[in-house]
Amino acid sequence: MASTIEQGEACMMPPMEVDIDDLDELVRGRVVVAMSGGVDSSVTAAFVAQKGWDAVGISMRLYATPPSSYTKSCCSPDDLFDARMVADTLGIPFYVANYQDEFKARVIDYFVEEYKRGRTPNPCVACNNHLKFDILLKRSLALGAKYLATGHFARIDRSGEVPVMRTGLDENKDQSYFLFGIPREALSRIVFPLGELTKEEVRDYALGMNLETAEKPESQEICFVEGRSYRDFLEERIKQGESTPGKFMHVDGQVLGEHDGIHQFTIGQRKGLGLSWHEPLYVQAIRPEEGTVVVGPKRGLFARGLVAERCNWLSFERPPGILECEARIRYRSKPVKAVVTVGEDASMAMVEFEEPQRAVAPGQAVVFYRGDEVLGGGWIEEARV
Repeated sequence: MASTIEQGEACMMPPMEVDIDDLDELVRGRVVVAMSGGVDSSVTAAFVAQKGWDAVGISMRLYATPPSSYTKSCCSPDDLFDARMVADTLGIPFYVANYQDEFKARVIDYFVEEYKRGRTPNPCVACNNHLKFDILLKRSLALGAKYLATGHFARIDRSGEVPVMRTGLDENKDQSYFLFGIPREALSRIVFPLGELTKEEVRDYALGMNLETAEKPESQEICFVEGRSYRDFLEERIKQGESTPGKFMHVDGQVLGEHDGIHQFTIGQRKGLGLSWHEPLYVQAIRPEEGTVVVGPKRGLFARGLVAERCNWLSFERPPGILECEARIRYRSKPVKAVVTVGEDASMAMVEFEEPQRAVAPGQAVVFYRGDEVLGGGWIEEARV
């Protein structure tokens, strides 16, 4: 894989008071730091460099960004420049690796195809699964690194016989939901230095070290949509004849109108339907085969369970057949008590919630927890009402 090399010169930096007890005795040799150009990965790199480990920064160039969108999304050329500036400040080698083809195939194309099928994708999970903790991790090990460090707010507990993933201590920033797809065997090669910190502490450290990214705002957008709405992005990507137009149908069977394509809708959506009715209508189901978008009142959005496929388990080689845990069906949703029945090959699971959950969307992820331990997760195939 071709890469562009930018290497910084060493300079002095103030000490950084970070205490993550289990890492000093474990990390020996080279550590690759995934540097996105944001404050989190910058502080991660600072932590690794200050500890005296053989730190190497790598940024992934994932897509081509027009100049008008440089500051509107992550992983833009401006972000790569910021990452290089931080590496210069820390005095660590810095590289840019071109993964645009892989990102297009595994994240952007997946994103578009899922919407064409009437599903709701999660590109951040896909990026972590296929880019950061597959391609970049393998690249890091091939370069002689023993570990890959990233700025995710999560923790890896190494106190037992095998590593266990736990949530980040900052509940408002915990990113464990996006990490359920990491291969279990890869946990021993990954370091999350920020898992014990709050976002405010991270910014304080960055300010104290005068890092370029200390006050940089966080991106709130899907990175590759380039400052537009994701619907505008889809309209440009989906060619004529590829979309599935069809009808709006009320849950009682009444046809209410027509639409131009199921890719415009997701479960739970209310706005943008363009329908007139005596009560608010929400998307309750999408039938891609016939292009039907089923709508109805809010009370019809609740599901008692779901079917998950392509499950990945972090805490078990094979989970028990019946698993009592907490389940989270969206990044910002609260975990709810659930009973998970695992299929024969462990890649499929039936999930039954203690209380019905709103807007269970096929294509999204369901992640399983026991307290702060991340047990694993899978992809929602269908809701069970």
